[in-house]
Amino acid sequence: MKSRSESLIRLKKFNVDEKRRQVMQIEMMIADFERMAAELDQQIEIEQTKTGISDVAHFAYSTFAKAALQRRDNLLASANDMRSKLEAAQDQLAEALEDLKKVELLDQREHQREKEEQNKIEQAEFDEIARQRFRNR
Repeated sequence: MKSRSESLIRLKKFNVDEKRRQVMQIEMMIADFERMAAELDQQIEIEQTKTGISDVAHFAYSTFAKAALQRRDNLLASANDMRSKLEAAQDQLAEALEDLKKVELLDQREHQREKEEQNKIEQAEFDEIARQRFRNR
């Protein structure tokens, strides 16, 4: 029984670690998308300063700035999409942690029962020794 519960605990811990890695990976992707979008914002601002045209609808607006705006918007949209995936991954992590906690509690209860049973056996042996000593007197 011990080996089964220990292997189940190891499996649950592995599952929790995997979910944590997924959450961290998604968080890093979101941070990267936001960082790249911020860099594009800076490049757009520099380009607008160079050309002196900041109105996107203007006929002479920089092609580079238009492309950078589109790319920035795409990055921000991707970051927002990843946020919903992040929430789902965090929920899965919470579920995995709950499962691990349940298995650990069950294992702890089993160990406690075994310990109590062992204590009862030892106490019965001590009681028997005491009875024999009492009879021998």
